[in-house]
Amino acid sequence: MALTSALFTGLSGLNAQSARLDVIGNNVANVNTTAFKSSRMLFESLFSQNLGFGTSPSDIRGGVNPTQIGNGVGIAGIQRDFSASSFNGTGDLRDLAIDGSGFFLVESGGANFYTRAGAFRPDSNDNLSTISGEKLLGYAVDDDFNILTGQLVPINIPVGKQSIAEATSNIALVGNLNKDGDLPTQGSIINILGTATAGLSTTGGAFIDSTTLLTAVEDPDLPGSGTSAFSVGQTISLRGTNGASRGGTDLPDEELLIEAGTTVQDFMDFLATSIGIQSTGSANPDGNTPGVTVDNTTGTITIVGNIGEVNDLDIANGDIELLDTDGTSLGAPFVTDKTASADGESVRTTIVGYDSLGAEVTANITMVLDSTPDAGPVWRYFIDSEDDAGEGMALTTGTLQFDNNGQPDPDNAEISLTIDRSDSGADPLLSWTIQLQSDRGTTTSLAASPSSMVGLTIDGLPPGTLESFAAGEDGVIFGRFSNGAVKTMGQVVLANFTNPAGLIDEGGNLFSTGPNSGPASITAPGTLGTGVLVSGALEQSNVDLGEEFTQMILTSTGYSASSRVIRTADELMQQLLVLGR
Repeated sequence: MALTSALFTGLSGLNAQSARLDVIGNNVANVNTTAFKSSRMLFESLFSQNLGFGTSPSDIRGGVNPTQIGNGVGIAGIQRDFSASSFNGTGDLRDLAIDGSGFFLVESGGANFYTRAGAFRPDSNDNLSTISGEKLLGYAVDDDFNILTGQLVPINIPVGKQSIAEATSNIALVGNLNKDGDLPTQGSIINILGTATAGLSTTGGAFIDSTTLLTAVEDPDLPGSGTSAFSVGQTISLRGTNGASRGGTDLPDEELLIEAGTTVQDFMDFLATSIGIQSTGSANPDGNTPGVTVDNTTGTITIVGNIGEVNDLDIANGDIELLDTDGTSLGAPFVTDKTASADGESVRTTIVGYDSLGAEVTANITMVLDSTPDAGPVWRYFIDSEDDAGEGMALTTGTLQFDNNGQPDPDNAEISLTIDRSDSGADPLLSWTIQLQSDRGTTTSLAASPSSMVGLTIDGLPPGTLESFAAGEDGVIFGRFSNGAVKTMGQVVLANFTNPAGLIDEGGNLFSTGPNSGPASITAPGTLGTGVLVSGALEQSNVDLGEEFTQMILTSTGYSASSRVIRTADELMQQLLVLGR
């Protein structure tokens, strides 16, 4: 019956227009959903009822077209529009948007999903996650903050929990060394005596020598008595705080425990290391060799210091003190007599670096004008550190050649030294390279007074805690630490599909691969057409309300027209029934 077909044709129109309104309603409802992609419904005609297939033309008559009556409308498909939308700047660097066609890769329950919504926040385990809990996947970093490509893992950013420190390895030395300064003539000379006029003797009456036991040194206050000045268990203390000094700077407090086998040589070695006298391999200009020696013909112990005014030593009576076994002071066991002061153009600076645990390590660099040959000025450096765990604080000495323009010799423009950090918990060997030429500046030797010098740390960091993070266009996440360091914390990856419209919407802004989407191509942002990341922004919905309202009007019109077909068919059927009465 023809009217029945019209009824079902109209019904197909109602169903199709109703489904289209569902799609439009979903688009409008998600107009403010982050990174939402709108959809559109396309219609197709249903199979037709064929009343005739038509005929082809002949010599006597024309051709006849097929005679077909359509049976309504059906849903051809629903297409999702994955075109990019505008970005909403949030100012929060944790928010990410994709300027391109890629998708973030997230994981939940062992399954991978894909999303364009980048409002990621750390969860309780510091993994970056979506608002519904899916973990953002990417590349992690190793202990040296190098990106480990190849294996996808949840990106972990432990803000407030991760701390780092870095050992210093490079120091820049910047300044000018006055080549017109006075050349040195001598180092400090300080004699250690038993009295103001006599040296030290043994309990047997002879003058001491380097092999004499300290317990065999006679008490200078009791000459000829054979009474020892020292006993086992006592301590000789060099008092540096407000006492012994070098170049006006206090020396560190040091102590020597007197044992049964402690000799005068042990005492002299103790003085040399405590004071920081460095052997240069040659004598000072006055012929005296730096170090501590004893004259076995007079019993006098002589301290000869290094050249340069800033190396001048001052050790007064009382700066060397004898402590009893219980720590009480027994007074000054020696008399000191300074007979010469160190001279020569010199300058000193203190540099501060860090060991592998971030602890501060200081070292003193002293520069002394050594000579001014035709090739250019020559300066001698002395480097010492109280933070060195070895014997004494002296580290190294050597010479530096400058040319006739006051520039350091390129082949001799670095000083290498190693500081012993044993028993500190840090890497026991802290190696520094002191650069006279660097991007921080140059150390020159020109005729400019006074000499000045400063040591600038090029690298190394004290302990610092991760404070914040942000991602770059290439997906690399950089973390900022409280000590000013910026380190790579990981890298966000993006997925790309041959046919993104073939993805299956799983709800919650998540998609999964579908039969017609093709497999995901995982790569770093900026490659394979995935697009780049924009930090501090979120992608908006690409729903066009004007377009949706227009389609809503057309859908409403189509629905009304289909309902009118049903009504008209019903009226005709009623008239037909009247004829049968």
